[in-house]
Amino acid sequence: MARRRRGRALDGILVLDKPAGMSSNQALQIAKRLYFAAKAGHTGSLDPLATGVLPLCFGEATKFSQFLLDADKAYESTLVLGTVTDTGDAEGEVVHRADAAHVSEADVACALQAFRGEIEQVPSMYSAIKHGGQPLYKLARQGQVVERKARKVHIKCLELRGFRGGEAPEVDLYLECSKGTYVRSLAEDLGSALGCGAHVTALRRTRAGPFGLEDSVSLETLEALKNNQQLAEMDALLMPADTALGSLPLVRLSESGGFYLRQGQPVLVPNAPCDGMVRVALENGEFLGVGEILDDGRVAPRRLIVTGR
Repeated sequence: MARRRRGRALDGILVLDKPAGMSSNQALQIAKRLYFAAKAGHTGSLDPLATGVLPLCFGEATKFSQFLLDADKAYESTLVLGTVTDTGDAEGEVVHRADAAHVSEADVACALQAFRGEIEQVPSMYSAIKHGGQPLYKLARQGQVVERKARKVHIKCLELRGFRGGEAPEVDLYLECSKGTYVRSLAEDLGSALGCGAHVTALRRTRAGPFGLEDSVSLETLEALKNNQQLAEMDALLMPADTALGSLPLVRLSESGGFYLRQGQPVLVPNAPCDGMVRVALENGEFLGVGEILDDGRVAPRRLIVTGR
């Protein structure tokens, strides 16, 4: 018999403003404890150095976390030129230093042109990508280096927001990118293009899919609400599960259609899209989950939420 989960059967998405100095999982566990939630998961790791938007899914919303994992992201980052670290960020050991005083703002602006659009990146050894079942960062901490294949990513927007010259110039960037983009790798590649090396000293995620900093809440805010027993106010911060699916078209079913869909049967929906994944709701607005349009035009259930637990 499966062990019953301890905690509340809580459903929804919390957009957390992750603080620096803790892993995504540590932030998740704190939020889960504050909510006394039975089930929770995050939607893609942020480095301990990084801050910003980290959507956390509770309960039935965890069924749709993949849509947030696959979503585009936006970041603000500061790089320091002239210093290379083994991790690509300020938490690593320095492996090379060079005088970068000759690098100008115009040099950086020119070099950035090569990193817009579709590019290839070799993931850092300190990424969470798995090799032989182990995250690369664990292998790296054991002194191992494995071959990594370059991956195609899409840099949709890359702006130079600030430049402070000197022996170790600082560069402020803003970028919008596809999933799987590593800002540390971008910093290292930009440093190589400039001939001086670079690493990340600050990283803030400003958007993940449909969620931005304006939607986020800090752990301090959650802790203050919990300490004041403002539990209803805490729950009100959770967004509905379907907010993760804003990019999918919506189809509405009658009560009978919803009944059959919940039984696992495809149903016919008038004026539905011709193909692809869709959000499915009843005519009264109740969200059912995600379906897929079959070749014959019916909607088949793919990920449905469970109600009345």
